[in-house]
Amino acid sequence: MDSQGFREAAATAIDEIAGYYDNLDDRDVVSTVEPGYLRKLLPSEAPVEGEAWTDIQKDIEGKILPGITHWQHPGFHAFFPCATSFPSILGELYSAALSGACFNWICSPAVTELETIVLDWLAKILGLPECYLSTGPTRGGGVIQGSASEAVLTAMVAARDKYLRETVPLEQFPEGSEAREDAIAHKRSKMVALATTATHSSTKKAAIILGVRFHTMAVHPDTGYSLTGPVLAKTVAELRARGLEPFFMTATMGTTDTCAVDDFAGIVSTLKSDPVHPAGTPGELWVHIDAAYAGSALVLPSVREQVSISLIENFHSFDMNMHKWLLTNFDASCLYVRDRNWFIQALTINQAVYGNKASEGGLVTDYREWQIPLGRRFRSLKIWFVLRSYGVKGLQSYISRTLKLGEEFADSLKSRPDLFEILTGPDFALTVFRVAGKEQGKSEEELNALTKAVCEKINASGRMWVTSTVLDGRFAIRMVTSVSTTEKEHVDRAWKILVEAGEEVVKA
Repeated sequence: MDSQGFREAAATAIDEIAGYYDNLDDRDVVSTVEPGYLRKLLPSEAPVEGEAWTDIQKDIEGKILPGITHWQHPGFHAFFPCATSFPSILGELYSAALSGACFNWICSPAVTELETIVLDWLAKILGLPECYLSTGPTRGGGVIQGSASEAVLTAMVAARDKYLRETVPLEQFPEGSEAREDAIAHKRSKMVALATTATHSSTKKAAIILGVRFHTMAVHPDTGYSLTGPVLAKTVAELRARGLEPFFMTATMGTTDTCAVDDFAGIVSTLKSDPVHPAGTPGELWVHIDAAYAGSALVLPSVREQVSISLIENFHSFDMNMHKWLLTNFDASCLYVRDRNWFIQALTINQAVYGNKASEGGLVTDYREWQIPLGRRFRSLKIWFVLRSYGVKGLQSYISRTLKLGEEFADSLKSRPDLFEILTGPDFALTVFRVAGKEQGKSEEELNALTKAVCEKINASGRMWVTSTVLDGRFAIRMVTSVSTTEKEHVDRAWKILVEAGEEVVKA
């Protein structure tokens, strides 16, 4: 394909993509293909001779789209959204055109410098403390990761390295000696990463990858499924009594099940009064804030005040995914650290081939030292395009609109207490509910069965899709209203489908 062929193909592709969005509501939300469907439709080997673009393009509609679940569909109310927008898509197009493995500044200075600038922009939009800015007093800053799971792994690597440096007397052992390795290995065997029963599974996975222990703290409905300071203090004390050493914890702004926010004030108080390693001293507990979904709502000053975001200046790292709720397509996970040296000391591996004057002179940021992989692509372009296209007011308007839809849906649930019971929310456009009936003498088992039946029935309609969770043994439906294409008419439609399904199931 030459440049003229590309112009023609790109024009037809963009027209098809625009048409896809224009008519998205005409499709069912969830793919209904059977496992292995695509192997039956495609040849067993790649073509020997190249094919015409027109032949390739027609297979998008005929073979690929039947196997797509439409995350941008206005009836998508499952999980959390996976956002995109036309400016973001254009950013991806330019990024692909300017392809490179931009691990060092010199590999493409604009790739590094734009990332630093737009992540500072974003930090200010979200109201993050100055310590997370690249120009801040603690030499912090942001870096784009592929996902919140990558972010928590990166933060845990840095936390592990920091804890070992601060608690193992390395000066007592010769560099490279077996005794030194044994001391480090012994310390590692005692280190524990902490999370709650509501924390995303990525923290446990990171602990498994790093070969450190993992401990879960239970959260309960009486605290809104949030981690509190006393629970943290009790857990740390109990682990230390067993000879273990907590070194890392993920606290959450917007848990997966219910969008709960952990008690930042209580956590700060507990860490400052820690009798062994108080905050700010060697061996302190690293606190990572996972705000993957709900962090986008920080564009609203009222949300910043609600969650006391200023308190995260006491923590070590913070991550949010623009690709969930802020109109930027996957992958755009924005990880901030209070002191960049924590990343650099843990993740820098040099080879002669990486050498250049700018890096060796300490004049630039090399993001390969802030992440697990070496290579990286130009992800900041789409963020730049989105922030410039929508502006702060546009982003605030979008988040406010989707929050209001969530509140209106919850009001609808409250209007039918005979049929539904809200368990949590609405929080960050998420409401968790189940079929009502406890007051009528129905058992938990009966309520769970009824709620599951309603969930399956509404999903079978094809017009909407929700996902479920289990809270303290109670099967519940999660309803999210934050997909960018979702309007009031779509939430009203979802409510109508839900009521019809609920009445039919309960009557049966």
